[in-house]
Amino acid sequence: MTGLPLIALVGNPNAGKSALFNALTGARQKLGNYPGVTVERKAGRFSLSDGRPIELVDLPGTYSLNPASPDEQVTRDVILGKQAGERLPDALVVVVDASNLDNHLRFALELIALGLPTIVALNMVDLATRDGLELDANILSRELGVPVISTVAVRKRGLDHLRSELESMLDGSAGRVRPTGEQPDFEGLRKEARRIARAAVVRETPSRRMTAAVDRVLLHPVAGFLILLALLFVMFQAVFSWAAAPADLLEGWVTALGETITATLPPGILHDFLLQGVIGGVGAVVVFLPQILILFFFILMLEATGYMARAAFLMDALMARVGLSGRAFIPLLSSFACAVPGIMATRTISDPKDRLTTILIAPLMTCSARLPVYGLIIAAFIPARSVGPGVGLQGLVLFLLYVAGIVGAMVAAWALRLTVTKGQSGGFLMEMPKYQWPRPQDIAIGLWQRAVIFLKRAGTIILMTNIILWVLASFPQAPAGVRQSEYSIAGRIAGGIHVLVEPIGFNRDISLALLPSMAAREVAVSAIATVYAIDAGDDEDALNRTLGERLQGRWSLATALAFLAWFVFAPQCISTIAVTRRETNGWKWPMFMMGYLFALAYAAAGITYWAAVSAGLG
Repeated sequence: MTGLPLIALVGNPNAGKSALFNALTGARQKLGNYPGVTVERKAGRFSLSDGRPIELVDLPGTYSLNPASPDEQVTRDVILGKQAGERLPDALVVVVDASNLDNHLRFALELIALGLPTIVALNMVDLATRDGLELDANILSRELGVPVISTVAVRKRGLDHLRSELESMLDGSAGRVRPTGEQPDFEGLRKEARRIARAAVVRETPSRRMTAAVDRVLLHPVAGFLILLALLFVMFQAVFSWAAAPADLLEGWVTALGETITATLPPGILHDFLLQGVIGGVGAVVVFLPQILILFFFILMLEATGYMARAAFLMDALMARVGLSGRAFIPLLSSFACAVPGIMATRTISDPKDRLTTILIAPLMTCSARLPVYGLIIAAFIPARSVGPGVGLQGLVLFLLYVAGIVGAMVAAWALRLTVTKGQSGGFLMEMPKYQWPRPQDIAIGLWQRAVIFLKRAGTIILMTNIILWVLASFPQAPAGVRQSEYSIAGRIAGGIHVLVEPIGFNRDISLALLPSMAAREVAVSAIATVYAIDAGDDEDALNRTLGERLQGRWSLATALAFLAWFVFAPQCISTIAVTRRETNGWKWPMFMMGYLFALAYAAAGITYWAAVSAGLG
């Protein structure tokens, strides 16, 4: 510890604190950890205009003095003089982003209220000017009651003025009081921050005013939520209507490839393996590539335009009602693509109970791997008819399946937070990105990457699983008059599973597909296609029928609906289970997750099946 005056650099994340710290201290920096915690301590020295040396500490970014992580706890304790090995700062330099002033001023007001000598660094004023916003630092200083210095840290602009102001402040700070850290009125501070930010605006372009007007609608708790639901509804309508032509084209290519193999190779094991195990199985999944790309096109567009952060803001209030922090939204959103990166993204959640709850419900988010299953069953059993202007029944059913997953996740989170992960959840603050036009090349690259991932998965996990299934389903050879899929090794395994799932309406075809689909959800489609291809043998009429047409002849509508309900909840993905074990450091929570999700899936499928049978759909 030195006898030099100590200045604490504090502010929201992304305010430019580190850039200002580097500009002031240059190479005179040292890194280490705070005593007792593994949080980085970044300190350095710089000189005032009179040559006096000053010690500067760059505190972790935070949105308030109500900590939600070890980093934020350190910031609070240093400012209040409670951090072990740290003394109370002689002054605070609060760094705020000029282009996002109302959000940053809320924390600045909370810090000013502590009573410590404070200077506000109005940083990144060049970017604010570029975006059409001009602010008056003098008005801001008058409203806040502390000096305000305009800075551009990356260009070292305003640093001399900041040094001079610090010199004057330190010369007159002998009578300062120790802050108490009493809980402030957050809502009152937010309103005051907005008022001061508006008062400081000298000039604002129409585009910024338009953004504010749009946000008033899109972020409205009622209108904004209805708009979000409408966007999701349109997205799922498009998944079916837009994908019809390219899916038919892909299915034609798969059929042509099968015909080429039939014409080229003589009957035998190799012919059957390629036609039934490879083309019949993997091809049945590949035809759903257009639907997956259309889904991701909408997701990428919503992210690129800046709307996705607004959706997170809207969902935060709903998630708080079930005991989850708004920090859980991004991991859950990632789980719509795949639960694996979604579960890994929970590392950003500081509260261990919040994080565990998010991990346990992430598989309930309807990942893209479910789409081939949903697409197959909906296309086979739900009529492609309109139920209103521009509203297709198939798209409506898909939308309801996604809603069922979200509702199931929220109910599960509520139940978990009341029982095994009981605890208090905290809110979070977030910054809204600017609205912007998406770059076509970015969207194209994103879709290309998703297509590569899907095809690579089809060529590895799905292909290998299908090869194993084809071998188990092809041997031993069934005698005449007996279905090969029932007589084979796979059929006998399925017979044992069928005893368990027959009460919920599942037939032997589904029983056979459940076990291999544990490798990946899409395998359920390829497994059923492979088994049907084996049963068809050399029957040209059966081979020429689509998978959906074969399902219609062997499944009841009640069974099909029960199968959809099962896949809304069932955690059928080995990768998800493995990453859960890694992120929770053991098998306790993965086994718990599998148990409660399979129980939910079993109950949902059974209720759906018997309700459909009672309605005459069995």
